Amino acid sequence: MIIVSYQDTEEVTLKKLFNVAVFLISLSIVGPVSVASELPKPTDKVILSVSGQIDKTNKDGHAEFDLAMLDALPQTTLTVETPWTEGNVSFSGPLLRDFLDMVGASGNVIQAKALNDYMVVIPMEDVQEFDVILATSLDGKRLSVRDKGPVWIIYPWNDDEDLRVETYYARSIWQLKSMVIE
Repeated sequence: MIIVSYQDTEEVTLKKLFNVAVFLISLSIVGPVSVASELPKPTDKVILSVSGQIDKTNKDGHAEFDLAMLDALPQTTLTVETPWTEGNVSFSGPLLRDFLDMVGASGNVIQAKALNDYMVVIPMEDVQEFDVILATSLDGKRLSVRDKGPVWIIYPWNDDEDLRVETYYARSIWQLKSMVIE
């Protein structure tokens, strides 16, 4: 509800009220205006880039991140058993959902691509339903390319038995270099 008030000495013309009404109606039709904003620029080697349906960028319509930028996000540790490691190991890194929120992602899927051009599609539902992380360390040590890093998508396999199937193992892309949000 909008209340327009005026003092007796002021005269509100029909034209002014009409202009206000037109403006308010146009806002309701167009909806809130979203303006892309910029993220800080990486100061070290870029290890991950994101493009597609994102609102925040730092280079030519996409977002680039170095390790320090990923480390600046709240960190989560998942202790899991994987098909690629022996026994339970601890991976640490930011939650993928926090990362995507930071760039203003609004798509339905993530096309994730590795250094060797291997590509997987991850539904956004995975990110919202599960604590998927962008792992940057394994048992307290930085992931190197040799160790499937510097970024490895890790699902909480030990927390949900239903995740221990090929579908989710295949989505756990290592040596992640880029994501396109669609």
